[in-house]
Formats: sequence, C-alpha cells, structure tokens
Amino acid sequence: MTQSVEIHGLCPAPFSAVKDAFAANFTDAPEGLNEVGARFSITIEGETVIDLWGGSADVAGHKPFTQTTLVPVFSSGKAVMALLIATCVERGLLSYEEKVATYWPDFAQNGKGELTVGQLMSHQAGLPGFDEPVDPAIWYDPPAVLARLAAQKPMWAPGTASGYHPISIGLMAGELFRIADGRSMGTALREEFCEPFGLDLWIGTPASEHDRAAEMKRPSSLPNLGKLDELKMAAFVNKGAAPGGRGSAEWREAEIPSANMHAAGVDLARILSIIANEGRFNGQHILSAETLSQLSRERIHGQDKILPFNLSWAAGLMRNEGLDIFGSNPDALGHCGWGGSLVWADAKARVSGAYVMNRQSPHLLGDPRAVALVNAVYAAL
Repeated sequence: MTQSVEIHGLCPAPFSAVKDAFAANFTDAPEGLNEVGARFSITIEGETVIDLWGGSADVAGHKPFTQTTLVPVFSSGKAVMALLIATCVERGLLSYEEKVATYWPDFAQNGKGELTVGQLMSHQAGLPGFDEPVDPAIWYDPPAVLARLAAQKPMWAPGTASGYHPISIGLMAGELFRIADGRSMGTALREEFCEPFGLDLWIGTPASEHDRAAEMKRPSSLPNLGKLDELKMAAFVNKGAAPGGRGSAEWREAEIPSANMHAAGVDLARILSIIANEGRFNGQHILSAETLSQLSRERIHGQDKILPFNLSWAAGLMRNEGLDIFGSNPDALGHCGWGGSLVWADAKARVSGAYVMNRQSPHLLGDPRAVALVNAVYAAL
C-alpha cells in the first residue's frame, strides 16, 4: 500500500463506493498497478454524474493530474472513430452494407472488392498490418499507407473472420470518412462536436495542447497475445507494425484515429452518451434509431485471429457479450486502449463512461482497475 492521494471532482453520495474504488486504485490496486494519475467519468441519461480525477500527470510526480489533463487513450479512440463513421451513415454518405470499393475503388485490389463497410469496421478485412516489415515512419505518410493497404493481398479471406487491426483500421476508416464527408476525422470531430459542445477530444493534437498531455508510464511486461503467428506479428510485432515516436510532437499531431486520440476522460464519456441515449446529445438528435441499430448489431462473433479472445464485434465497437467488462448488459458497447483505458455505452441503463490513466498495464482488455470502477457503478445503480 502507498500513501493516499487527494481525489478531486464530482461523486454524489449514492455512488460513494465508486469514489472509494477510485481512491483504492492509487493505494491498493489489483496486481500492484497503483495509479500515477487517472480520471473516471460517468454520464446517466446524458448528464455527467461522476467525474473523478487525481494523482500526477507525469511519472515523477511533479505535475498534478487536473481537470484539463489530456491523456493518450490509444485504441479507446476507436469508439469515437466508429461514431464518426456512423454520422456518415446517418447522413446517407456511407452504408454499412455497401462495398468499401464502391467509395474507394483502389481498395478492390487482390480480392477485397466484396468487403463491406460493416465488415471493414468489424476487423474482417484481413489487413491487420503490413505483410512485411516497413519503416515505422510510413504511418506519418497516410497516402503511402493507404496505397500499400489497398494493394495488399488480405491475410485471410475477407468477411470470414475477425482479426483485430490495431493501427491500420484507423487509416482505412479515416479514408472512407474523408471520401464521404470531405474532411478528415480530426477536423470533423472538432467542427461537429468539440467546438459546439465544448468537448476536449483530439484526433491530431496541435502543438498548443501538448503541455497538457500526460506522460505515460509504460507497462512492466508485454501483453499476452498467445502463440505468435504471422498475423499477430504483422499486427503488433514486426518493424513498422506501429508508428514510431510515441509521445513525440510528430506522433501527437498526426491523425491516426485508431491509436493516438488525446482526451479529457469526461468528454469520452460524454460523446459515447450519444449511443446510450437514443442518438441524442445535448438536446440535439445525432443518430436515428435505424443508424444506432446498424452501428450496434453484431457483425461477427468468434475467436479473433489476432487477440486471444472470443469477440462479438459491432461496427467498430466491441459488444460486451462474453467479455463482461462494460457492466452487466451483454449488449453494451465499448472499446479498450493500450495500457488500460476504457470507454463504453449502455443503452439499457442509459449509462456511458470512460476510464483514462497514465500508468499502463499489460492487459489487452478489461484492465482490473477499470473493471473495479465499472462494477462499482453498476452495483450502485
């Protein structure tokens, strides 16, 4: 056990056990994963009910973790990516059932012509990474990445299985969005959500915001991917499987919707409340019932080819069925990020939430610190 830290923010009395669990993560966390700095936020029916933060934004403990700290949330940003694609579906610019190549003809190369948008978003494209090692700097040249992925032969028959695409899905979904909408995802997020609604979320974080970014303490061990094979090597291990320079200015400023979102945790919870509240946000109708149904329904279910889990995928979001990390509703939707972050939405309970932190763990899904907080919320509902 370590010395307790001061916990800041909002937590009404009925949820006192949530605050206790949050505080315990700093002093007595599972597996010794005591927090450096963290934030946990909950909305119910679109209103922020819990918003707790504490600790340090830097590893040395000199810089307080505050209400304005931005945290790199890695793959938890895929939840926002999925939501942005859904806004294109809502406007009739994209259809989940249409072929990707209808919008992006070059994608049809090497047997990918029949893959639908819904299949792409549920990690069925067979492009979890590059089929040979590359210079990691390629990720900072999106046209080069997209040309290579469009030409590449899929690593399994598209549409037959899911295999998690940790980085590549962000560039491909971003390209579909750009073709359909005319803007990058980062620009649209800022113009459609952040500026009008005061959300502190960034896909492509400008230099003016870098001083607010938390310093990440990397995991003490590698995640357990199971037996490594060609697919897992391409997704996670080979040279160029991920961008270099994480934490650098170049990395922060790049737009990689699958991997480098920087967020104030409360605003991750707020934007996911769209899914939890029948498509409404701050009194505005964002998504129709039909689009929500298309976004949320199961696209594929089974043993993932990359992650060592049996997964139920919606269109860019993990369904809680079989995972039990997003509360008690098997139909809840969410995503986890490298090191432990988590965001989810539960339409049955009208709850959305987010956990962000800067001490990373080796857990691929369901970091025990996050799960303890989520379970405390549902116990109090």
